[in-house]
This record gives sequence, C-alpha cells and structure tokens, in this order.
Amino acid sequence: MKKIVFGLLSLILFFTANAYSQEKNVWKSLSDVSYKISEDQFGELYVPVFSEESKKLEGTEVEADGYIIPFEGMFKPEHIILSSLPLAECFFCGSGGPETVMEVMLTDPIKYTSKRVKVRGKLVLNGDDPEKLMYILKDARLILE
Repeated sequence: MKKIVFGLLSLILFFTANAYSQEKNVWKSLSDVSYKISEDQFGELYVPVFSEESKKLEGTEVEADGYIIPFEGMFKPEHIILSSLPLAECFFCGSGGPETVMEVMLTDPIKYTSKRVKVRGKLVLNGDDPEKLMYILKDARLILE
C-alpha cells in the first residue's frame, strides 16, 4: 500500500512540476546571457554566451508572450519578431537588449495585432548566425491573442 501511495505522490509531483515549468516566464530565463567579442570577415561582433538555464531550455517546447514587432517595414504572418517589451521599449526601437526579442516561425499565419500575444514552440539558441536573432521559436503556434 505504501508503494502505491508513494507512486501516486511521485506522479502528482512530476505532473505538477511539468505544468509549472510551462507556466514559467521564459523571458526571465533567457535574459541571463552574456557576450564575448569575436571576429568574422567583416570585423568584430558580439557572440552570445548562453546561461546553463537557457541551454536546458534549448530544444524544448516553451511559451513566450509579448508584442509582435513589424520589421523591415512589413509584417510576415508566418515569421514574426516577438518582443517581451512594447514597441516603444523594444530592442529595435527603445531601450531593450537583444535578449528581449525572438524570431518566431509559425506553423499557421497570424494577423498582426498591437495587443500582447502568446505563442508556443520549440526553442533554438542561435550563437552562430549574426543574420538571425539569438532566440528562435520554431514550429510555433499562437495560443493566446
């Protein structure tokens, strides 16, 4: 009987911890990043050094909420930039750093909105391609508009 009770308690704790990890604010985990100076054929560039917590999230499905940032003067409904900060404060327009934005590759196109949205997808850390943001969410879905 004790084994059954212990087994049930273990399952409850496992599922509670798993549910809690999905509710955790991913932006807080991703904000812990530092940079090292490197060089390429064009000169110096800053390369992200991801925290251990961020590395643990890579390849897992995470939820991120934020604001859609139009880039290059246009909006692509299946490839968006998501900022944890409103437009006036985001990395491209205000005081936020590169750790406050991520590229989101959506499985289904969405409509632009200035309201806060929430997406879920697989997190990819990018420390190699300076043409892309350092956080990328692949196979993402809109879960809250």
